[in-house]
Amino acid sequence: MKSPLDSEDEIFENLKKSVDPEEQAWREQALEERLLAQQQKVQERLAEQIDSNTTLPVNISSITIVGAPHARKGFLQRIFNPILQANKERQHTLAEALQEVSLGARKLHKLDIFQPVIPVYYDRPDPTTASSTPNDISVYLNVREKSRLLLKTGTDLGNAEGSAYGNLLWRNVLGGAETLNINASLGTRTRSAYSAGFDTPILSNPDLRWEIGGLASSTQKSWASHEEVQKGLGTKLRWISSYGHRYELGFSGIWRQITGLAKDASPTVRGDAGDSVKNSITYTWTNDRRDNPLLPSKGYLMKTVSEIAGWGPLQGDVAFWKTEFESQAALPIPVPGIKGRSGIEFTTGIRAGLLYPLALARQSNPEPSCINDRFQLGGPTDVRGFRLCGLGPRDGRDSVGGDVYAAGGAALLFPLPRVAADRPLRFQTFINGGRLLALKDPGMKEKGGKTVQDSVYSTVQELGNELPSVAAGIGLVYAHPVARFELNFSLPLVLRKGEEGRKGLQFGVGISFL
Repeated sequence: MKSPLDSEDEIFENLKKSVDPEEQAWREQALEERLLAQQQKVQERLAEQIDSNTTLPVNISSITIVGAPHARKGFLQRIFNPILQANKERQHTLAEALQEVSLGARKLHKLDIFQPVIPVYYDRPDPTTASSTPNDISVYLNVREKSRLLLKTGTDLGNAEGSAYGNLLWRNVLGGAETLNINASLGTRTRSAYSAGFDTPILSNPDLRWEIGGLASSTQKSWASHEEVQKGLGTKLRWISSYGHRYELGFSGIWRQITGLAKDASPTVRGDAGDSVKNSITYTWTNDRRDNPLLPSKGYLMKTVSEIAGWGPLQGDVAFWKTEFESQAALPIPVPGIKGRSGIEFTTGIRAGLLYPLALARQSNPEPSCINDRFQLGGPTDVRGFRLCGLGPRDGRDSVGGDVYAAGGAALLFPLPRVAADRPLRFQTFINGGRLLALKDPGMKEKGGKTVQDSVYSTVQELGNELPSVAAGIGLVYAHPVARFELNFSLPLVLRKGEEGRKGLQFGVGISFL
């Protein structure tokens, strides 16, 4: 018969023995599965209790935010006080209370100062409190703040430009979900770019925000033999409707300078050289229903941007009305024999724009548009198969831009062999084209506003009189979380005299592709 001491010795010997790593991993996995199963059972029982008591009358006695030391109390109260006030006026059912609290938690998430997962807990208040009733519940939201300071540096390469950048993001500056964003970059084409913006929600509403900021940049525009320097200030008001439509109304005042002209710069570029001031109001509307903006498999996008500059009290050196429209649609293509998503998608998009010259204050005749206000077309992110700004009017070797344009394209995307359909890597075949035209009548300044209308009308008609410049090709597409990368082999099919096509490989990086 073994003594107790012998049994203890055996126990200690077993503890000293090394455990097989595979067995240890199996034990840990089994423990995780057991805990997960228990958690699922708890959630199921909770869901059953809620379902069976959805009509139970409740009164939200208090809402407490836990884990938000840097957020102002008054700022958070604006989000949840309306819930408490509405509950005082009319008693909620349990289902209604859960829905209201869920909407409040969603607002906290939209503020972008807390981690995405916000657990919500419900409890009964202390029954010994004189003001408590049997129907009272207390709500606790356990949040975790995101890092308040974020510094990023890196390099970018794409669209015939290399650059180094730095970004400083300061969240929740004053305790009301304010954001200070400072950017700086140096590059081969955009030689320098600096910007700073301060953004804050209005009345604790994450869907209504106000921003003010400034910028300074110097960009080498080799396609038009000059360098453009910009310095300015601006402010924006952004909001989201209940239907998910995004709106933006902004004002900006920018001093521009066309300088650093090449020796062989064209007369058009030389005529627009020098300083100018643009004061403008911009309005943007966006309805984006795509499942992925960088690599959509279904849904659609509709967007309009309108800008008015130099009109009436806006003053400045340039006056015009400028509008652009963009639309994109994506459609998944099912394949017989493949269950679920096949990874084959058809996408199509169109873009169009118009610049309408206006008369400056105290002038009766419109001014012709300037080169730094006109549209440019062509390049790896819009009309592939053409060089950057390779379409449209030219003066010698310079692309001087146009006042009216239209472009469209279609692509068929396939998953690569041995690559899952949900991976962001695709093979594509595409065809795209477009036209960019200047207003037909350059003598608008002398002939008055009626001639401008006629010129705009005839130029728009001209868009459809001839075939657009067209290119087709194949390539690879990779949708990184930050940007979309494309490596294409393109072949121009329709090319006008003076325009610059690009036959062969073309690399593009961006967040918006035609």
